[in-house]
Amino acid sequence: MTNLYQNDIKHLTENGVFAGIDEAGRGALAGPVVIAAVVLDYNKIIEGLNDSKQLSPKKREILFQQIVELALDYSIVEIGPDYIDKHNILQATLLGFKKAFLQLKSKPEHCLIDGKDIHKDLKPYAKAIIKGDQLYAAIAAASILAKVHRDKLMLAYDEKYPEYGFASHKGYGTAFHSKRIHSFGLSPIHRKSFKVPEV
Repeated sequence: MTNLYQNDIKHLTENGVFAGIDEAGRGALAGPVVIAAVVLDYNKIIEGLNDSKQLSPKKREILFQQIVELALDYSIVEIGPDYIDKHNILQATLLGFKKAFLQLKSKPEHCLIDGKDIHKDLKPYAKAIIKGDQLYAAIAAASILAKVHRDKLMLAYDEKYPEYGFASHKGYGTAFHSKRIHSFGLSPIHRKSFKVPEV
């Protein structure tokens, strides 16, 4: 059993049933921020769970399917560009944390959230953990669900708005993406409140 799972089981024993929560797309220039919550079944170990950024796309896809099939519960929430532009990315992400936790049918007692921010309504039930996706299997699982789900959304947007190359950069501020924005302007899925890097 990996250290991540050992940390989870220790936390489970001391604090009760919990969900891991993480997001994907917080720093992107386009598309939603996606938040996932996962309650793992510790009788069904999923080998290879890790921070989604440390995994290949193929490995993430495989783990995504295993998490969906073997987890006790999970939820995935999208908060779109309009909300982000109106309320800012932090508030959008915090809302996603709250929604993802409340949408879990199993109603876990509390949650561990990757990072340092907690929605005010979750504070009685949540703990924020820096680099939590490298420390807890449930948070790593949530990072994988959020990342794979968001990547699929951006691939669909690539077909709708092919001039921006969303398939390659997934909406993040690469030099290529910035050049495309400067050439074509903003699409309906771009975050108008985000500054586009100079090219």
